[in-house]
Amino acid sequence: MPFFVSSVPAFSCLALLIMNLLGEARTAGRTRSMIALFLGVACMNTAMVGASTAGTLIAGQHSPGLSGVPSAAGVLGTALGALASGSLISRLGSRAALLSGYGLAAVGAWVAFAGAIADLLPVLLVGMLLLGVGNGGAQLSRYVAAALYPAARKGTALSAILWAGTVGALAGPALMAPAAAVATGLGLPELSGPYAASALVTLAAAAATAVLPRLRATTAASPRPPLKRADLVTALRHRSVRLPLAAMVGAHVAMVAVMTMTPPQLHDHGHGLGVVGFILSAHMIGMFALSPLTGRIADRVGGRVTIALGIATLVVAGLLAAALPTAHSTGLPIALFLLGYGWNLAFVGGSAILSREQPQLQGIVDAFAWGSSVLSSLLAGQLFAQSGYPSVALAATVLALLPALLLTKGRE
Repeated sequence: MPFFVSSVPAFSCLALLIMNLLGEARTAGRTRSMIALFLGVACMNTAMVGASTAGTLIAGQHSPGLSGVPSAAGVLGTALGALASGSLISRLGSRAALLSGYGLAAVGAWVAFAGAIADLLPVLLVGMLLLGVGNGGAQLSRYVAAALYPAARKGTALSAILWAGTVGALAGPALMAPAAAVATGLGLPELSGPYAASALVTLAAAAATAVLPRLRATTAASPRPPLKRADLVTALRHRSVRLPLAAMVGAHVAMVAVMTMTPPQLHDHGHGLGVVGFILSAHMIGMFALSPLTGRIADRVGGRVTIALGIATLVVAGLLAAALPTAHSTGLPIALFLLGYGWNLAFVGGSAILSREQPQLQGIVDAFAWGSSVLSSLLAGQLFAQSGYPSVALAATVLALLPALLLTKGRE
């Protein structure tokens, strides 16, 4: 019941935002596309939040140094999924690419469920990898939406789909405790419950995407022949790609490092799943709830300024988390919210710049961004075990600052 109650405002706001987006041209196909893309991303985010949190806690029970490994597997899968989906969208279309990813994600959730029941960490990691593949496709949905609108509206369009993560922020943590209770009632391990819930939610994502119509993009983003390898390398060296790439990598690395180590930090101080879910909800709301505002900012002032705002917010978040690592009711929720919104600003700003590029290039940039955070997640676990949570937060702050070096070079 809490999930459905809390989702009503999000879906009501979605309807209003879609009507606003369709102000220039109201077409049933475009409306249907936006709704289908939104629901698919919302379900996939819900699945990933619960699965990643449960995996972190399961691995931490084996060894504190392994606590970041399940999230790293999910992020690696996201990178691979983004890379594959970018290529599939160019060749087969968005519906086929997204359906393939969500199907693999559903299989992965059941594999992880089996691993949680048998307490086999390698099996659970395989499941998290496959779940991440579906998430990688879901991430590229924002570009599918942006391609349906002219340049002046692309930031708002892609932010509308990114906003679907708000549902995941509410539903993912909220489903953890009930799913764990159901699993316990059935005689299964408590943390296997979130994986069963994730499997059902990913199937719902596939069902929503199955109704996605075949639409042509606007003239400015109409399909073009796939780029050759040499052309891709040249494009990645261009300053209009380097900045969003650096910003998205830096934001991902900083966000993932702090986010994945927050559940073990809370667990070590005696807090249960309720407190973990509350703080992660604050973080996920920061990541997604203000996306429409960020999209408007990107459309009005450009991606470069939006990225700069994101870097500044990430720095404040990291310093606050380092200064108040045990303030579970005040400092940490605020820090995790700012961490999420800093990531949102950098992510939307970079995506707005990249929305003019081909799906192949978009997928490669996403793969770089998500792939780099695999290392962040692994190293964060080791740094947490050796030096504690404040060290992780300070290291993330430094890494978030690095893309600022490119902001003074060139123009968007």
